[in-house]
Amino acid sequence: MSDPRLIIALDEPDLKSARELVEKLGDHVSFYKIGLTLLGQGGLELARALSAQGKQVFQDWKLHDIGAQVEGAAEAISGTGCDLLTVHAEPQVMRAAVRGRKGNTKILGVTVMTSLTQADLTEMGYGTPLADLVLKRVDQAVTAGIDGVVASPQEAALIRARVPKDFLIVTPGVRPEWSDANDQKRISTPRQAIADGASHLVIGRPVTRAPDPVVAVKAIKAELNGL
Repeated sequence: MSDPRLIIALDEPDLKSARELVEKLGDHVSFYKIGLTLLGQGGLELARALSAQGKQVFQDWKLHDIGAQVEGAAEAISGTGCDLLTVHAEPQVMRAAVRGRKGNTKILGVTVMTSLTQADLTEMGYGTPLADLVLKRVDQAVTAGIDGVVASPQEAALIRARVPKDFLIVTPGVRPEWSDANDQKRISTPRQAIADGASHLVIGRPVTRAPDPVVAVKAIKAELNGL
């Protein structure tokens, strides 16, 4: 049985590898994320195929443009097998995505990427403490009427305490204790992320680069059992 809270990131180098991984994982996984590398290679075809198989699809576009472009893109992407769609959590971007999305597509605002630290934000010109910036963008996301945010699991508890009950908190940077952190900086274990209020976990390399991805998925689901 799959766990609908678990989203496997198909961060593969090409569509062939991604399809092989999906086939290998079979019924153990029901939710996949498709990122820019695959979207740039015809990933919409993969999204449609996964949706036709009864899988849920998270298209990680991280849209960021003028309102008219975001609105048009959200409308176009909504019809391609897209349950979750990311945009950058800026007010005009989020409002445009809400106007454009169709059907059951839910909009997520990316707060501060989990690969970034406070030092990175300072280098980029932000004088705001990282957690404060995340919470400001969360408040703006709620006001804009989107469905949830993408945020580090380390901020999940703070976010959960200030958002509506059905608001989605999707957390990358989730690493089981037996896996490497890789390039993620603000991380947590699957069990802790859910306990802190995350609605969904995005996990890539701990599964996709494991000697046996099915064994890795089963280990993560066992960790989540009972939560």
